[in-house]
Amino acid sequence: MKAIILAAGKGTRMGSLTHDLPKPMLMVKGKPILEWIIRGLYQEAKVEHFCIVVGYKAEKILEYFKEGQFLGIKIDYRFQKKQDGTGKAPLVAKDLISNEPFFLSYGDILLGDCREYGRMVHAYKGDGLVGLTDGNDLSKGGAVFIGSDGQIIDIIEKPQDPALSKGAFYNAGIYLISPKIFDFMENLCLSPRGEYELTDALRMFSRHGRLYGFLIAGSCVDVRDPQTLGSLNS
Repeated sequence: MKAIILAAGKGTRMGSLTHDLPKPMLMVKGKPILEWIIRGLYQEAKVEHFCIVVGYKAEKILEYFKEGQFLGIKIDYRFQKKQDGTGKAPLVAKDLISNEPFFLSYGDILLGDCREYGRMVHAYKGDGLVGLTDGNDLSKGGAVFIGSDGQIIDIIEKPQDPALSKGAFYNAGIYLISPKIFDFMENLCLSPRGEYELTDALRMFSRHGRLYGFLIAGSCVDVRDPQTLGSLNS
């Protein structure tokens, strides 16, 4: 089992906290956010080979994790040279992924119960699983609509009209997915905000394949701002 973790962004909403560090390296209870993610995937889903996509302050991540020896894993690095969104960022690691499903995660998503990674492995079906949560503010992320069989039927990015997201779940930013996703990433167009959006690739995949929602039990925190980071360390 392999995993790609997206950790190239600066995290501008963190303000001065990310002047010298990329957001995934900010500390939560004595460890970087990124380390909690890696440890959870290794311990609960038996992921032993990671590729971290780096960009802003990449040297901080490389200096800390090196090749993963102290965690008993293997880490490769790929650079996202242009910060143009998350839609095409995983493509820089495509050469490391075979024909098997792989985990894909943002580098700032923390699970309250890391056993959920293992549950995703056991629940895998079709072309992949999209981690979902309930009760989050859908205007800040992807609104995912699923059918009665759990298959994803549509995804809307940051819907501002509550009527458009009624009955939807929040895209948690954790995926266990087929490498077929790369085909849709390669054919992305720029979004209205001038970025390649991972949500757009997932939407296209859901229309041509079989993606299913996986409702994550327990907390799932997007460490998006200083207030969220502070609450995790309190």
